[in-house]
Amino acid sequence: MAPARRGHLRIATLTTALASVLLALVVTRWGPLMSLDVAISGGLHRTAVAAPGWTRINRVLSDWVWDPWAMRALLVAAVWWLVRRGERLLGIWVAATALAGTALQQALKAAVGRGRPVWPDPVDTADYAAFPSGHAMSVLVAGALALWLLRLHGAGPQRWWAACAVVAVSTAGVGFTRVYLGVHWPSDVVGGWLLGGALVAGAAGAYAAYVRRAEASGPRQAGSGR
Repeated sequence: MAPARRGHLRIATLTTALASVLLALVVTRWGPLMSLDVAISGGLHRTAVAAPGWTRINRVLSDWVWDPWAMRALLVAAVWWLVRRGERLLGIWVAATALAGTALQQALKAAVGRGRPVWPDPVDTADYAAFPSGHAMSVLVAGALALWLLRLHGAGPQRWWAACAVVAVSTAGVGFTRVYLGVHWPSDVVGGWLLGGALVAGAAGAYAAYVRRAEASGPRQAGSGR
């Protein structure tokens, strides 16, 4: 098995296992996790109520900069770029991964049906069930796909590390804003991160396996794998 494929498989296996454990703890309402969620969310909510200026900044970041629709727009641009380069299969792969992420998060929200935090003095509102966080998962999926594409296209060290920094800040930032604004529990955010990581790692591993088989079948099929 190729090193890249092994790495993707390991990440996918680990994140899937962790996400499954967290899902089970959320569904069974495991006491220590519920208490930790309440403690962290309560502390951040009190800060949000007391600091309206900082709360407005977080709302802009959450509702516009790191909004799921903004992430989808970035992925649409990436798919368009790939198709323009003649890499239709890779473009379809990216689009299918993004659509699978949306379907997975909505299915889990409906299945788990976890309620969002309820405050007497809310600073923001959100619809649908809480677990997993759609914002956290969308940013992780978009960021991880972007890094994967950069790696596939041989991005230089400076470009690669700059992209890693942007993705890391965005991933951590959106998680913070969702809990700070009182619309998600911390475990919702962690669940979104884990599920997004598992999905992209699995997709990248499957793509690497496909390209490897295509190359083994002959140069003509290998070329079509791009």
